[in-house]
Amino acid sequence: MSGMPGWLRWVSPWVALGLAAALAWVLLRPAPEVAEPPQAPTAADAREIAPALEPGTSAAPNQFVSFADAVDATAPAVVNIFTERRVTLPNVAGLPPQFSQLFGDVWPEYRERVERSLGSGIIYDVRGHIITNFHVISQATQINVQLKNGKTGPAKLVGVDPDTDLAVLKIDLGTLPIMPLGRSDRLRVGEPVLAIGNPLGLGQTVTQGIVSATGRGQLGVTTFENFIQTDAAINFGNSGGALVDATGRLVGLNSAIAGRQAGIEGIGFAIPVDLVRGVVDAIIRDGRVVRGWIGVVPSNIAPESIQQSGLPDGSVLVRHVYPKSPADAQGVVRGDVITQLNGKPLRGMQDLLARIAMIKPGQPVRLRLWRRSPADTEGQEHDVRIEVVERPREAGAMRSS
Repeated sequence: MSGMPGWLRWVSPWVALGLAAALAWVLLRPAPEVAEPPQAPTAADAREIAPALEPGTSAAPNQFVSFADAVDATAPAVVNIFTERRVTLPNVAGLPPQFSQLFGDVWPEYRERVERSLGSGIIYDVRGHIITNFHVISQATQINVQLKNGKTGPAKLVGVDPDTDLAVLKIDLGTLPIMPLGRSDRLRVGEPVLAIGNPLGLGQTVTQGIVSATGRGQLGVTTFENFIQTDAAINFGNSGGALVDATGRLVGLNSAIAGRQAGIEGIGFAIPVDLVRGVVDAIIRDGRVVRGWIGVVPSNIAPESIQQSGLPDGSVLVRHVYPKSPADAQGVVRGDVITQLNGKPLRGMQDLLARIAMIKPGQPVRLRLWRRSPADTEGQEHDVRIEVVERPREAGAMRSS
């Protein structure tokens, strides 16, 4: 140490003391606590942490959406309908008349055959009223209804409305589940819908799609057309079945398929529940639907023809006038153009028919007509006042085009 510099001899004890203190701190300090791994939140914790999903809000992108609750609420009120009708057919096609006379008793000229058909329907009320399409039970001699639980029984025809392709039946099968009714006027294009029915006799089946369009007309299916268009699969036997929304409420009655012969798929039509409700209530109450009628069969005018003639948009052509009808009595003739109804413009033939149908028989209606004679290049307008009468059933035989 005598050879060690003086400053080093002075620093060395302090360095040794510092190292000893550091070693003592490392050896004597308390051991750190080991943190436990995080626990997965329980269902109760998740309910407390995650805010409830408000009605009308969208689920998270990765959340699975199920329509099982909507099916549970509506499927029990959808029924299968089986009909029979007897038709008379020639016994042998092309049989010469002399053979019919010769073997008249042994080989009759005509024979009867029983035709069976399938369809669907919905239970409307606790009294056992069933709603279906008119074309499902048209000319049927026997109608049977089968519930989802397998119960089967005969149905009695209460009334029909061919103009909207609706019919009301009644069954007596004890306590029945009732179809919850929604509102079709609030439907938006793109909303999910479910079609429930009895396609091809397979039994109750559910298909899913969206609302493709609303207010569809000019299909030539019924007189009064205001269909919901959907891409939910609708097949033979689905007619009269339910179209329900994601909340489990009826929004339409499945009625028609378009373009099946042409190989087009994904275009089906349903009668909106708002129209169904009014027609069915009238049939149950009065046995029929009372509508206003003046005796004209209108037709839409091509847009280019309207532009060339200068007529207001929505004007309709009178394609036919029933003889001795109110319109005929007031001088309305084929070829007239109706531009206004009670001072208000039209939105096409369906708008004209619907507005006249809502007027009670006995009340007047004012039409503005445009008529052009061969000697008149511009045409003349005049008003006519027509008294509305009740629409006769045979008026539906000639449909608008």
